[in-house]
Amino acid sequence: VQLQASGGGLVQAGGSLSLSCAASGRTFSTATMGWFRQAPGKEREFVAAIRWSGRTTAYADSVKGRFTISRDNAKNTVYLQMNSLKPDDTAVYYCAADLGGGTYLYTEAIDYWGQGTLVTVSS
Repeated sequence: VQLQASGGGLVQAGGSLSLSCAASGRTFSTATMGWFRQAPGKEREFVAAIRWSGRTTAYADSVKGRFTISRDNAKNTVYLQMNSLKPDDTAVYYCAADLGGGTYLYTEAIDYWGQGTLVTVSS
């Protein structure tokens, strides 16, 4: 089982990036999928989550209105569209899957982690 994240990079403040996370090895169509991030010297924090149907989403307050999470169950892929990026968004972004299927994602309940992709926002 593997979660492969991609799409990170360097962008100026105010710019946009789109992350993808492709899952393989099993189906995640009933799992809650989402993203965490970890900035240098800080703990890993929740960013966004989406339930299996795609109709229920949750966001950290710091990204509400700027980030949008979506998923394509046919492709076993979850996406994170990041707009109006700020230097504080600089972090390694990790995709994650919780087979329990709740609305939010909690670090201790994650069943699978992706390898992380670096997002750097310059001022």
